[in-house]
Amino acid sequence: MTTIQYRENSQSGRPQAEIIDERVSFDLEHFAEACGQSPEWVLQLLEYDILPSRPEERIHQFFGEDVSRARQAYRLQRDFNASFSAVAMMLDLIDELQNLRKEVKHLHLRQS
Repeated sequence: MTTIQYRENSQSGRPQAEIIDERVSFDLEHFAEACGQSPEWVLQLLEYDILPSRPEERIHQFFGEDVSRARQAYRLQRDFNASFSAVAMMLDLIDELQNLRKEVKHLHLRQS
């Protein structure tokens, strides 16, 4: 299955979508722009381990797949008025649920 990442911009009152390649890397400023957030907000995602850890020399290197995770974090924060620590916990639970669903699906396929 292929996942297409994109970002939406609203220019001239019309929403536009831009496809983001998962293999392309962003620096902090461009990543924040792609997420529609400030660089300080992105740094909070790293501080609370909402985005995957990175080696120190690549701490400000982000990828297309990080955009969807950051947007998901923003939606949780916005919709539930959640703190960064609450968002981190919610995302961990969502990840665990997805992993368990994959495992159950795999087990069902093996038994068939």
